[in-house]
Amino acid sequence: MSRQPARKVVDAVSAEFRELEIPLRDEPADGPIGWPGYREAREAASSRTGEAESVVCGTAKIGEAEAVLIAFEFGYLGGSLGQRTGDRIEAAFTHARERRLPVVSLIATGGSRMQQGMRALTQLQRLARVGALTRAAGIPQISVLRDPTTGGGWATLGAGADVVLALPGAQVGFAGSRVRPEGSPGAYTAEAKFAWGQVDRIVTLENLGATLERWLRLLTSRTSAAAPPPNALRTAALPSTGWDAVRAARSADRARAPEYLDAYFDWREEISGDRCGGVDPGVECGIGWRDGRAIAYAAQCGTPTLPSGFRTATRLIRLAARLNIPVLTLVDTPGAANDAAAEEAGAGPAIADLFEAIASAPVPVTTLVVGEGGSGGALAFAAPGSTWVAPDAYFSVTSPEAAAAILKLPASEAPALADRLRLRPQDLVDLGIARAVVSPDAHV
Repeated sequence: MSRQPARKVVDAVSAEFRELEIPLRDEPADGPIGWPGYREAREAASSRTGEAESVVCGTAKIGEAEAVLIAFEFGYLGGSLGQRTGDRIEAAFTHARERRLPVVSLIATGGSRMQQGMRALTQLQRLARVGALTRAAGIPQISVLRDPTTGGGWATLGAGADVVLALPGAQVGFAGSRVRPEGSPGAYTAEAKFAWGQVDRIVTLENLGATLERWLRLLTSRTSAAAPPPNALRTAALPSTGWDAVRAARSADRARAPEYLDAYFDWREEISGDRCGGVDPGVECGIGWRDGRAIAYAAQCGTPTLPSGFRTATRLIRLAARLNIPVLTLVDTPGAANDAAAEEAGAGPAIADLFEAIASAPVPVTTLVVGEGGSGGALAFAAPGSTWVAPDAYFSVTSPEAAAAILKLPASEAPALADRLRLRPQDLVDLGIARAVVSPDAHV
C-alpha cells in the first residue's frame, strides 16, 4: 500500500487542523550520543518532508467532535521516535487532558531512533506514562495503524489505545522488517493482528474519517442512567414445564443476540478480540447508539463461550467503566467451553476476571437472558440485581443433561430434572434471580 504523508492523512480524516506550538529542545548537532552524520540526516529529512520532526500534533474537528491528533511522518527518518518526538507527543497528551479532548494517533513508524540510542528507547516510557495519565483521567484514545507500525510505536500508542483501527495491508508488529526472522511474513500484517484479536477493525483511508467520527461520538457520550432491558422479539407464552423452557431456548426460531442488538441500537461499532491472541466469534462486544446516547454491550451468541470471549467482554466493561458508559449484556450460552484447549487458554482466570469486572463496575450493568443460561459461563455475563429474562429463555445451575450426569442418573431423567432445577423464566422471577420477564411491549 502507498504511504501517505502525515498532513495528507490528517486532511483526509479531519477539518480545521490547528498545529500545537511545541518548541524543539536544544540538543547537540549530532544528537545526545554524538552520532556521526545525524545532523545531515535530520536536515535532509526536513528538506524532503517539510517537517521539523517525525510527528505532527494539533487539534482538529472529526465530524462534530474535536480531538487531539498525533500524526507520524514516516518520511522523516522512518517516523522514528526520538527525544523531540517524545516532547511533542507528551505535549499533545497534556493538551488533551487540559482540554478533555480525545486523542487520535495516526501511526506510521519504524520504531526508536538508532542515532539517539537509549535516549530514544526511553521515550517509550514517556509514551506509556502519558497514555496512562490520560486513561486515568477518563479520556478516550484511538489509534490508527498505518504502514508501517512497528517497534515501540506499536507497543505503546498503537496497542495501548482503547480502540485500535488499521489500514488494509499495513505492516504491524513489534519486530521491524529488517530484524524479523525469515518466514511467516503474514504474521506482520494488520489483517493477522485483526484475526488474532489485537486490532478492532480494518478500515480503508476513504472510510477512516467517518469511522473515527462514529467512535468519537460513542466514546465521549457519558451518562449515569442504566441501559433499559430490551423487549422480547418474539411473542411466546411462558413455558408450562422446565423441559418446555429448555426446548424453547434451544429452538431454531428463537431470536438470537445479533437480532436483539440490531433492534435495540440505532447503530453500533464493534471491538474485536481479547488483545491476547484470541477472538471468540460467539461473543459480540462494542458500543452502540440508542435514543441519543451511547450504551456498551457484551453479548453471547448461543455457542460455548471461549476464554477469549470472556476476556473481550471484560475489556469492554472496563472501557465502559472508565468512560462512564452504561453496559448491556445479553446471556445466551450452553456454558463455558470446557475442552482441553479452553483449559489451556485460561478459562477459569478469564471467567473470574469477568465476574470481578461486573461486580466492581462503577457504571450500571443491565442483563437480559435471551436464550440458554448455562451455568457459570452464563452467570459471568449477568449483573446481580439487574437481570431480566425473555419468555423463551432459561437460566440454570447447569443444563439438565449435565445435571443428570453429575447426579449419576440416566440421560432419560433430564426432562424431569429440568422441572426440579426451577429454570423457567417465571421461576427465576420467583427466586429473585430475574427482576421480570420481558415481552414484546413491556416487562411482565
